[in-house]
Amino acid sequence: MFKTLFTASALTFATVFASALPVDAAAAMPSTPAAVTLAAPSPLSTAEADALLFMREEEKLAHDVYVTLYDLWGVNVFSNIVASEQSHMDAVGVLLDRYGLSDPTQGNTVGEFTNPTLQSLYDQLIAQGRLSLADALKVGAQIEEIDIVDLEQRIAVTTHADIRLVFERLLAGSTNHLRAFVSTLARQTGEVYAPQSMAQADYDAIIAAGSNGRQTHGRGRQR
Repeated sequence: MFKTLFTASALTFATVFASALPVDAAAAMPSTPAAVTLAAPSPLSTAEADALLFMREEEKLAHDVYVTLYDLWGVNVFSNIVASEQSHMDAVGVLLDRYGLSDPTQGNTVGEFTNPTLQSLYDQLIAQGRLSLADALKVGAQIEEIDIVDLEQRIAVTTHADIRLVFERLLAGSTNHLRAFVSTLARQTGEVYAPQSMAQADYDAIIAAGSNGRQTHGRGRQR
């Protein structure tokens, strides 16, 4: 059983690494993942367990919103990022299995969430995204902002190396996704995105890093 989990974990982690890279770099990655050494798991803190459960559903929220908005607007940025969000969900799912946590997404279809806060957020974002293409693209950027802030907060309380590894790769992926939504918004509508959850300076650093071919991430919510 551990061998099976090892193989699944290696494949999933490799997929998450690819999703954190720009499209051209990800395409150049080898299809066979490098070996990933997994030590026997030690008990999680309550904060770590809560972080895994929450991030599993938050990644599902991103996935489900993008599936729905692609069906509405047919813009490729949504469909392109859906696959990445699925790999993010899968990576957290491997950790849930590894640490014996029940999957909060089990049995839930698109748009259904166990966490009532995430359910309310999903409903709100879908309502906004239906208004116009510009609003839909802003929803995508807003989700990635929220994801960045939430991941940073959870990385700060995580001591297990395997969980930090996954969260850091998800964080890198979210910065790429944020830049993709912002650039698509500007290109297709001429609008300039204003950050909703991040401090302006942190948001600006992410956008600038994309222009310079580097990756970074923000620090905290906008005040």
